[in-house]
Amino acid sequence: MDKKIVYFLCTGNSCRSQIADGYLKALGSDKYEVKSAGLEAHGLNPRAVATMKEDGIDISNHTSDVIDPEILSQADYIITLCGHANDNCPVVRNDKAERWHWGFDDPAKATGTEEEITAKFREVRDAIKARITQFVKEGK
Repeated sequence: MDKKIVYFLCTGNSCRSQIADGYLKALGSDKYEVKSAGLEAHGLNPRAVATMKEDGIDISNHTSDVIDPEILSQADYIITLCGHANDNCPVVRNDKAERWHWGFDDPAKATGTEEEITAKFREVRDAIKARITQFVKEGK
């Protein structure tokens, strides 16, 4: 069975798309080839790495990449995780791809105490994990 290609897109490929990438690789790597990218490459957010590590998933070796037109044209699922990426994603010349938008708050924009910022990262992480778990269970 060929694995379906899932391409997670976000603005900077630093938090949300990295978290989604990590969870789908952990929960569905037998069914999916997982890629992530951004409209820009902002670098891997250390708080995203730490928050995922709390849940037993290591994304520290991930890289922050810009959208690759070749992967975009081959993807079976193109999933945007923020409104900016959804609104500005390049035109997809790919008739087979299903394109979805799963909007999540940007935890990198959280303000407040360290505890409040960490809580926002955990909230977004847990929401993404729930959505990825549902995706895998539905067996798209």
